[in-house]
Amino acid sequence: MRTSTTDLLNKIIRTEPSQERSANRVTLLLDSAAAIIAERGIEGLTTTEVATRAGSSVGVVYRYFPNIRSLLQALATRNLHVYLERLQSLLPTDTTKWRNGLDCTIDLYVEMMRTEPGFRAIRFGDLLEERLLAPDDTNGGMLGQLFVQMLHDLYGFKRTPESLFSLELAVETSEALLRRAFQTQPDGDERFIAAARRIAQAEIDAMEPTL
Repeated sequence: MRTSTTDLLNKIIRTEPSQERSANRVTLLLDSAAAIIAERGIEGLTTTEVATRAGSSVGVVYRYFPNIRSLLQALATRNLHVYLERLQSLLPTDTTKWRNGLDCTIDLYVEMMRTEPGFRAIRFGDLLEERLLAPDDTNGGMLGQLFVQMLHDLYGFKRTPESLFSLELAVETSEALLRRAFQTQPDGDERFIAAARRIAQAEIDAMEPTL
């Protein structure tokens, strides 16, 4: 991921740095929580179950996550980091093919909905709380900022209030349609996925890069 996008992400999501020796333990706890959510839903998540699944103790879970909300927030944050890292490697570097990047954002989102444990239930936290990740902005607004930054880094897009609004509108509408796509079908209803592409593309087309 480009440094500027990473810096913006770190500024928006205030996470405490962790020592390397603790990182593996935290990863195991988060993996365990995600697996439980995938099997039983958020309502089935307890610190005791996470500790058992991770082969740890409840005390260790509380050392890193004082409550279930903090654990869910950490999962949502990790989902966002994973999504952005994967997206950065998928976006076309050819500036003449910038429109293809929209398909990459939706394809990756759909793939994670289908395959990433717990992602469908949590995603980036919007199902839990609109300001779960960033206290000063909604999740849609935060993603809009990050996407504008990536478009600026890769393709020279102008960072303006208008471009931010267009990206936020594309995020909010496409996420709503993609959420609906997976409500009744495990692999997603292709009609809603296609609609998400069309509506998001209409907003993206309204933006003009400075190339």
